[in-house]
Amino acid sequence: MSALIAYCCVPDPDIADRIARALVEEGLAACVNRLPGVVSTYRWEGETRVDAELLLLIKTTRARFEALRARIVALHPYELPEVIAVDVALGHEPYLAWLAQATASKH
Repeated sequence: MSALIAYCCVPDPDIADRIARALVEEGLAACVNRLPGVVSTYRWEGETRVDAELLLLIKTTRARFEALRARIVALHPYELPEVIAVDVALGHEPYLAWLAQATASKH
């Protein structure tokens, strides 16, 4: 099992809740943390923009990432949502086992 932490910024708490609940209830993520107070500075359509957002830290596995990515894109209001992931190099083995069990394909 290869654990991942996926990152996704969202514009408000309601969207954060909708995406987090869907990912966990559908077994695509074991846990989603919501970090408020994120300020994103980025270029979009030729302009530098600054927006308040929430950052979702999504615990999943490599095996579930593509389905998770597709689900976020389907639920997200942005034209180009951020969905990136990094490998978990080390972790508490019982937690990683729970993560694997929580995201095991239900089909």
